[in-house]
Amino acid sequence: MSALSQEAQSALPFYRPIAHECSLFEMAHAKGLPLLLKGPTGCGKTRFVEHMAARVGRSLYTVACHDDLSAADLIGRYLLRGGATEWIDGPLTRAVREGAICYLDEVIEARKDVTVVLHPLTDNRRTLMIDRTGEELVAPPGFMLVASYNPGYQNILKRLKPSTRQRFLSITFGFPDPATETAVVVRESGLDEGRVAPLVRLAGHIRLLSGMDLEEGVSTRLLIYAATLIAGGMPIERALQAAVVEPLTDEPEVAQALRDVIASVYG
Repeated sequence: MSALSQEAQSALPFYRPIAHECSLFEMAHAKGLPLLLKGPTGCGKTRFVEHMAARVGRSLYTVACHDDLSAADLIGRYLLRGGATEWIDGPLTRAVREGAICYLDEVIEARKDVTVVLHPLTDNRRTLMIDRTGEELVAPPGFMLVASYNPGYQNILKRLKPSTRQRFLSITFGFPDPATETAVVVRESGLDEGRVAPLVRLAGHIRLLSGMDLEEGVSTRLLIYAATLIAGGMPIERALQAAVVEPLTDEPEVAQALRDVIASVYG
């Protein structure tokens, strides 16, 4: 794919590349290969997909997966409208028909029957079977299936099977290096670099902590929230309480430990 002009780049949803993930996405899209994004919450997976969908010029259907998400939610169902029964396509079916990109965010949360539907779309068949209508759709050029999940939340009951995982190309996402993360937070929040830098240092300290009862470290998303509050005039202590301490824990002892870390950075 030819390089985009600077003007075209500026019109895309903002994303700061970390390595070669953009070129891999472009190649996967051009070759009709599915892609799996792995990484912690709030590290930029969804923004990356939004950026790349715009970059390759395809519509994007995003599905936030959850415990009750079924294959029918993706494919579609018959609904009563005006006294008549009408078939309504789900987001996956619409993406296949249109040659768009379908992004399944946190696919591991979906019900088991979802992976059965995905398998024929992630091999050489590239087909979607709609049992209720008898249709078998062949994905046209341009259709791409992208999924993401957080490996840190896997357990015995919720684990992506090797038979599914090996159908995808994969990219592991982590939190950006300090310079990149600072640039992202400055761009997204409007807060100046001098005040963003301590936020990024704070995030680094929290992510390195061991022995603290945290499922995950502070995300780039939460740093943007904190910086947005500070840019709006909120005192730093209140902004960090609302955007860092409270979202990360409900335990009073852990919250106090986080406040101690904040004091060490801002003291």
